[in-house]
Amino acid sequence: MKILDILRYAFSAIKLRKFRAFLNILGIAIGIAAIVSLLGITAGLQASITGELTQGLSANSLIVMPGGDSSGQDSPGFSIGLSGSGSGFNLYINQTSDIESLSPNITSAIAIIQRTGRIVSDDLNRSVTIYGVDYDAYAQVYPSFSAESGYIPVNPQNDDIVLGSRVVDPAQNGTQFIVPGDDVSLLWLNATVLPPVYENYTVQVSGVLGKVGGGFGLAPSDGAVYIPLSTAADFFDTDACDMIVVTLTNSDNATMTEVTNLIKTYYSGQVAVVSSDVLAAVLNSVLSYLQLFLVGIAAISLLVAGVGIMNIMMVSLIERTREIGILKALGMKSRTVLMIFLGESVILGFIGGVVGVVGGWVIANGVTWVLGSGLLGIGGNLSITPVLSPLVIFGALAFGVGISVIFALYPAWRASKLRPVDAIRHE
Repeated sequence: MKILDILRYAFSAIKLRKFRAFLNILGIAIGIAAIVSLLGITAGLQASITGELTQGLSANSLIVMPGGDSSGQDSPGFSIGLSGSGSGFNLYINQTSDIESLSPNITSAIAIIQRTGRIVSDDLNRSVTIYGVDYDAYAQVYPSFSAESGYIPVNPQNDDIVLGSRVVDPAQNGTQFIVPGDDVSLLWLNATVLPPVYENYTVQVSGVLGKVGGGFGLAPSDGAVYIPLSTAADFFDTDACDMIVVTLTNSDNATMTEVTNLIKTYYSGQVAVVSSDVLAAVLNSVLSYLQLFLVGIAAISLLVAGVGIMNIMMVSLIERTREIGILKALGMKSRTVLMIFLGESVILGFIGGVVGVVGGWVIANGVTWVLGSGLLGIGGNLSITPVLSPLVIFGALAFGVGISVIFALYPAWRASKLRPVDAIRHE
C-alpha cells in the first residue's frame, strides 16, 4: 500500500471520529500555542531591549551604580531600575566633579535621582517613575531628551517638569490628559518617617518628550517624569543619587577599561560600572534563561496532550479491532496497519501544530498589546513586537508531530500485532 493511500485511509478514519480528533488536535494546539507565544514575546522583548539600549545609551558612556563589592565584581543586573542597590553604599550628587577629575578621557559626569511616585491632575492619576536630572547636561548625553511640545527649560524653576509621551497619553491614541502649561501634583511616599506619609509637590509642565521607548531607567523614557536635580534633592530629602552617567571622549575598549578601573579604584570596588553593551548582554542572558524555563513549562502541556492521544488511540484500537482483523484477513500487512495508525497521529499532530502556531502568534500579539497599552496598570512603557522566526515555526510543527507520533507508537504497535482470527471474533 502506497504512502499516499495510507494517508488517505488514515484521514478518512479521522473524519469518522471527528470529536475525538478535535480533542487530540486541541491538546496539541494548546501546547504549541503556549510555546510559540512565549518564544515570540521573549524574542520580541530581547529585540526591544537591545534596540532601546543601543538607541538610548551612547557607545561612549558608562553607568556607575551602587552594587559592586570589594573583589571588584559587578552586579549590574540587580541594580537596574532600582532606587539604590540595597548594598548600604551610596553615591552622592557632589561626587560628579570628583569623577570628572579622574581622567582626561572623561568629558562629563551627571547624577540621576530616581523614585517611584504618582502624578495627579484633574483627569489623570497614575504611577510614574520620577527622575531628578540636570536638564541641560542630560540633554547633551541623551539627544532624545527633547520636547515635542512645549520646551525644555535651560534654567528651570523648581516647579518646571518635563513628561514622557506616555504619561500625557497613556493609550498612545492621541488623547492627551496633560498639556504644557498645566499644573499637576507629584506624590511620593516618604517611608523614612513613621507612619509613612505622601509628600505632595505642585508643579507646572514645561514640555512633553517625543516617543522614545522604555529607557529601562537608564535613558529617557516614555513613562517618566523629569524634575530638576536640585528640586529632586529637596523633594526626596536626600543628597544621594541612584546612578552617575559618565561620558567619555571615545568608545575605544582601552579607554572604557581604563576609566572603569579608575572609577572602581576610587570607590574601592563598591560600585558597578557598566556600558550599554554589558547591560544588553546581562538582560539578554536573563531573558534567555527565563525563555528556556517558560518553554519547558509549556512543553509539559504537550506531554499531557501526548498521554491523551495515547488514551484516545487505544480506545480507537479497541473499537476498530474487528476492522483491523478484516483488513489483515484480506492480506494487509502488519507494517501497513502500523503505518495507518502512525499516519493518523502525523495528521493530527500537523493540524494541531498549525493551529497552535497561528494561535500562539495571535496570543503573543494580544499580550504585548495589553502590556503596551497599560490597561492592566503595568508595563505601560513597554514597546514589544513579537518575533516569530522560521526556526520557531518549523520547530513547533516538528515538536507537535513528534509528540503525537511518539505517544501513538504503542497503540499502533498493538494494532499491527493483532491476529486476524482473534480480531474478527472480537465483540
